[in-house]
Amino acid sequence: MTDFNSIAEMMQSCASEAVRTAQEQFGFSLDYSEQSVEFLETILASVSGGLNTADKDAVERAVKLWGGYLGEVVRRRWDGDWDLVQYPGGAAAVPTLLVAGSQLYPLMKIYRRLTMGEAENVWTFYQKIRLKLCAVHPVDGQ
Repeated sequence: MTDFNSIAEMMQSCASEAVRTAQEQFGFSLDYSEQSVEFLETILASVSGGLNTADKDAVERAVKLWGGYLGEVVRRRWDGDWDLVQYPGGAAAVPTLLVAGSQLYPLMKIYRRLTMGEAENVWTFYQKIRLKLCAVHPVDGQ
């Protein structure tokens, strides 16, 4: 495994790998745009169908890969920062996106999407995030 100097560096690397994987394995071009989150949802539907949730290493790799990408879309759009923060009610610190006073857990969302199915749709989740963040931290064109 590669050593990283920060959680931000690790998440950016995971996101870059997600871009490559999306193109090579699924034929989607992920470009960190809002629209690419719709493609991400399609990819996750495919990934979850073939993922053995008993294989904890495979689940962890998928969560980091796609969670890194989802987080990077949000981070780039709203100028957020990655940090390690204890997940509410959990014992472990997890990669967390800090944006406009909010803490977002993109890897936890991906985990839920992969293990709980369509009810955890990431495109729907992203739209909710967008509404909240645009209200407190508008970006150009919003």
